[in-house]
Amino acid sequence: MYAIQPNHFPSVTMNSDIDIQAVTEDNLKIFLDLQYLSDVQYGEEFAKQKTDLLKRQFSEPNIHQVLALYKGKPAGSVELIAAEETVEIDNLFVDVSFRNKGIGSRLQKYAMEVFPNKTVILVADGEDTPKDMYRKQNYEYCGFSYEAVKVY
Repeated sequence: MYAIQPNHFPSVTMNSDIDIQAVTEDNLKIFLDLQYLSDVQYGEEFAKQKTDLLKRQFSEPNIHQVLALYKGKPAGSVELIAAEETVEIDNLFVDVSFRNKGIGSRLQKYAMEVFPNKTVILVADGEDTPKDMYRKQNYEYCGFSYEAVKVY
């Protein structure tokens, strides 16, 4: 797990090609389609169940779904899970064809701007998470835990 105070997050170059949007009824389908493309690599059934979960979470007041567009095309997304003192960055995803353009940093910066008085946390999953990037962005390593999720 990593944590950061929003004022410690480095400045981010504002690229006008990147548009960060809170998910609304108007762009929910775009968000869900992008997530499906990310999740289908783990199997079609998983991706379908994840879509159902994301639809349910859309109405949750403590979960903020965020979409990134690059030159008008869906490029990335994140979910922000707000608690009393923290906000968790979850499910951060940037489509492989849009990586290294600053989209992941802009999604994180959005979290810092929306929740300036909360500690921002994230869990680095296994080997597929860019841990070096988090360290360069001033996140502090807080520890680790093992977890298993059983999906029916």
